[in-house]
Amino acid sequence: MKKTAAGTGPVIIKKYANRRLYNTESSSYITLDHLAAMTREGRDFKVVDAKTEEDITHNVLTQIIMEEEARGQTMLPVPFLRQLIALYGDSMQAMVPGYLEASMEGFRRNQEQFKSAVEGAFAHSPFAEIAKRNMAMLEAAATAFKPGAPDAGSAASTYAPATASKDDEIAALKAELAKLQDKVAKL
Repeated sequence: MKKTAAGTGPVIIKKYANRRLYNTESSSYITLDHLAAMTREGRDFKVVDAKTEEDITHNVLTQIIMEEEARGQTMLPVPFLRQLIALYGDSMQAMVPGYLEASMEGFRRNQEQFKSAVEGAFAHSPFAEIAKRNMAMLEAAATAFKPGAPDAGSAASTYAPATASKDDEIAALKAELAKLQDKVAKL
């Protein structure tokens, strides 16, 4: 997360006693949602207490995670949280941050490689159009099951079947799936 303009360093965010956050770069008050968006964009920032100038970035990032988890965007399973809490005060506590950081970086690299492999497999495949139609059909089906969604029949009727029979499509998808499994195994 070191994406900043050349030579400017991290954006300084001041947190006041009334819990308001002030972005010194844009000279405006912001919210935790703004900081979450900046994080996703790769913008580097430092949050400091406006009165003491103490660096409180860690606390604010933890607060953002807590709010995301409270909204139902849970990524941290209870067993993981229990294990993490148990490591506080343990003799291995000092090693945990480096290990977690390296693990997340490895996860990000693997995610990017997998995404590239899947996109590459579909981009130059004769089955790309079939995959696109099937994804559209799955999205329509998922939308139909959401509360307040339009009638399920109307969502299904937006999908127009191709001239190929369903058996041919299934066979083609099975072949494509086998190719993808081979590529993933090679990764």
